[in-house]
Amino acid sequence: MILVTGGRGFIGAHTVRALLDLGERCVLGQRAAGPPPALVTEREVREGRAVVEPMDCTDLGSVLAAGRRHRVTGIVHLAAAGMGASAPLDELSANAAGLFTVLRAAREWDAGRVVVASTIGVYAGVADPALREDAPLPIASLHPIPAAKKIAEVAADIAASSGLDVVAARIGAIWGPLGRPSSPFFATPRLVHAAARHAMAAGGASVSSAARAGEAQAAGEGGMPGEAPPSYAEDAVDMCYAPDCGRALALLQTTATLRHRTYNVGGGRAVANREVAAAIGRAVPGAAPALLPGRSPAAPAVDPCLDISRLRQDTGYASEWDLDRAVTDYVGWLRAGNLR
Repeated sequence: MILVTGGRGFIGAHTVRALLDLGERCVLGQRAAGPPPALVTEREVREGRAVVEPMDCTDLGSVLAAGRRHRVTGIVHLAAAGMGASAPLDELSANAAGLFTVLRAAREWDAGRVVVASTIGVYAGVADPALREDAPLPIASLHPIPAAKKIAEVAADIAASSGLDVVAARIGAIWGPLGRPSSPFFATPRLVHAAARHAMAAGGASVSSAARAGEAQAAGEGGMPGEAPPSYAEDAVDMCYAPDCGRALALLQTTATLRHRTYNVGGGRAVANREVAAAIGRAVPGAAPALLPGRSPAAPAVDPCLDISRLRQDTGYASEWDLDRAVTDYVGWLRAGNLR
């Protein structure tokens, strides 16, 4: 079975779904108790293809206990301390402890491959906007997340030199079902949630006060209460729809032979807000968001994007979700009782 730490979370749930679709069985390691994510069917749970196990990745004993109940043949390590939930040093310590615990467990179990989540943020400060895995990374980081991921990549490389099969996945901006209604890093989740609210209101459906309050809070500063902060038409980001991200991670786990230790996971190009707005207008007529012209003052001169050539060449990965299909799917999922 493949252990997916954080398997009930956003990216974890989509990774589990992709692994199940590839014929694998999964252990969903999660600190908080709860049922499997909605992406897992009741039949898969009944048949034991997807099993939720309580697990604290900072506690080696709790991780090894899962290995006594299941034959773990590979690990996708996605669990992480909640962003901003504690002081940066405490968060960094928890994430490092979790990684070392998972690597020790993999060695104990003689597990196959360990895929460790990294982030596009490690490239901050790299001059070339085409972000390639062999680019030298600056040591300094402006945020605790890329700092922690750089540490994770170094630790993974050391573990690989000792015989473990460890791969780091540098993940871009991910959006889609189960994701947060707003992101501090890109506008798409908020814009799609607003379109879903518009569609429900136009169809006479009631939008709960909780959903309205959540959207207002997600808007943050930069607008009146209930209004979204301004988004600029030409601001762009490398983003990947969550089912595609899950499948990429599943392929990194299951592909028999990989030629590299680090892989970018993203869309492979920078998508501008105006493209997202146009796709929203096609999916929900009348809901295309108004955008400010040009680029925000903080935007880079050239938008960086992840080069995913390695991922494509070594795993056969190809995106199954173009922008229009993804926006339509996400709006439909939100309207089906998932708007919050």
